[in-house]
Amino acid sequence: PRRPSPRAMAATLKPLVAVAQVTSTPDKEQNFAACAGLVRAAAERGASLVFLPEAFDFIGRDAAQTLSMAEPLDGDLMGRYARLARDCGVWLSLGGFHERGQDWATTQRIYNCHVVLGHDGRLVATYRKAHLCDVELQGRVSMRESSFTNPGTELVAPVSTPVGKLGLSVCYDLRFPELSLALRRAGAEILTFPSAFTVPTGSAHWEVLLRARAIETQCYVVAAAQTGQNHERRVSYGHALVVDPWGAVVAQCHEGPGLCYAEIDLPYLHRVRQEIPVFGHRRPDLYGTVEATGLAPAP
Repeated sequence: PRRPSPRAMAATLKPLVAVAQVTSTPDKEQNFAACAGLVRAAAERGASLVFLPEAFDFIGRDAAQTLSMAEPLDGDLMGRYARLARDCGVWLSLGGFHERGQDWATTQRIYNCHVVLGHDGRLVATYRKAHLCDVELQGRVSMRESSFTNPGTELVAPVSTPVGKLGLSVCYDLRFPELSLALRRAGAEILTFPSAFTVPTGSAHWEVLLRARAIETQCYVVAAAQTGQNHERRVSYGHALVVDPWGAVVAQCHEGPGLCYAEIDLPYLHRVRQEIPVFGHRRPDLYGTVEATGLAPAP
């Protein structure tokens, strides 16, 4: 039989994404070396887009250290990542950069900023985390992100990438399905949840929430993650993974730092959406109107 043409072969190839699991510490140089090594390995393997987790740049021991180490988007660290993207010829999803924004001088607070860089190193999109993680699990976890971080004020339109249209979010945003549904309505095919989940919340909620977001939006869901001992008082859950639009986990990282890989099959995604067309069945005329129906409250 005749061999298929290069063009026909290229048409059947599905783009590959690489999803990173890292252990960021307060040492920025060590973190960059680890992340750059993973990006280079992913590029060698043929990945078009590499996802790094929330706080890929560093995890500080406390709010004061975190604020002192944060940088602006035009600072040294983002310049190094731009060169890395260019050198490797890959897109980068940098899932949670401690950003000194334009209001730093007046607020002395930062943004948790998800940055997308193109394969040429240009800055394609930024999304600033809208839902800040203020959580108090008695005797187990205490987090107050809002004490040093400004919340973002807008969602960002999905970004066209070589693997599909990418909807941007960060970690705690995962718990708010309204955000994912809004991104799907705006055309997203892949939702990202770069994260630094704690062990108690991760073991209870991580996989089930990620699969739920994939099923209800019929999108691929990509979740890079922090793992292991970040410093003396901080341990992250790990389990970086990819979920397909049917809700199946198609890739997952093992223990410790590393990468997992998944193909993004957009024809499959469109078939899932065609077979169960939930977005055609939605009833926005009803949602949010329960109080207006005149029903008596339950006793």
